[in-house]
Amino acid sequence: MLAIRELQKTYASGVHALKGVTLNVEPGMFGLLGPNGAGKTTLMKILATLLEADAGAIEMNGVDLIDRKDEIRRMLGYLPQEFGLYPSLTAEQMLNYFAKLKGVADKKQRRALIEALLEKVNLSSARNQRLGGFSGGMRQRLGIAQALIGEPELIIVDEPTAGLDPEERVRFHNLLAETASESAIVIVSTHIVSDVSNLCGNMAIIRQGAILSTCTPQRALDELKESVWEATVPREQAATLKSVYQIISSQTIDGQVRLRVISKGERPSEAFAPVTPTLEDYYLNLVTQS
Repeated sequence: MLAIRELQKTYASGVHALKGVTLNVEPGMFGLLGPNGAGKTTLMKILATLLEADAGAIEMNGVDLIDRKDEIRRMLGYLPQEFGLYPSLTAEQMLNYFAKLKGVADKKQRRALIEALLEKVNLSSARNQRLGGFSGGMRQRLGIAQALIGEPELIIVDEPTAGLDPEERVRFHNLLAETASESAIVIVSTHIVSDVSNLCGNMAIIRQGAILSTCTPQRALDELKESVWEATVPREQAATLKSVYQIISSQTIDGQVRLRVISKGERPSEAFAPVTPTLEDYYLNLVTQS
């Protein structure tokens, strides 16, 4: 169990990045979902012991994360948003370097570990390829490989699929799902709703440094049952409807405007038809409210 209590962080610039964040994260895949600038990366850096909190407490399996950083680092795997690589090194050389840093001193043990990791992330055939020629998806898969060194109990993955093409995103989702089945806790911090809907059994939504909701994706969908509606209307009608109803999304198609709204309990108007809610509906409904 990872327990976060009343975490506060204000930067020297005056930005209040975290405003009393409290979370309980149980074993499995946990999604932290929020827009850019919501405080996700600040929280991930504090959990990874790279940044000091101003106030609050964090405990992982009975260990105080704030006071006993060395002990936490031994149980931690971290893939940051910007994962730096040495372009002249090969994948094998890079993992060998990280394994040494994480205390795998025996050369034979390191070789076996690297072989297993490259196989796991499907990079065995690229083991001798220089990292400067890796695609974005290959870089992220190598990043997961280094995060798994030492069989960590807590794995933190920050914005893992940003910039990946759809095929690489699916590949990376599959890799993370396999990783979660063998690890205690995997936290995925992202602004991409599909990362959470495809992977996570539990999630939290954060905006402007505050937690807005903690629940399962299924519970989020249940909350919006029979409450999401769509209509395609002339542009001149759209402005009026936007002033009356809680709009989730608005798209202009061939001069018409397709509106998606939340209205609990009743149909907004005869123009609207009920539609199946999505996790994106739940997310946008929370983060776009004033």
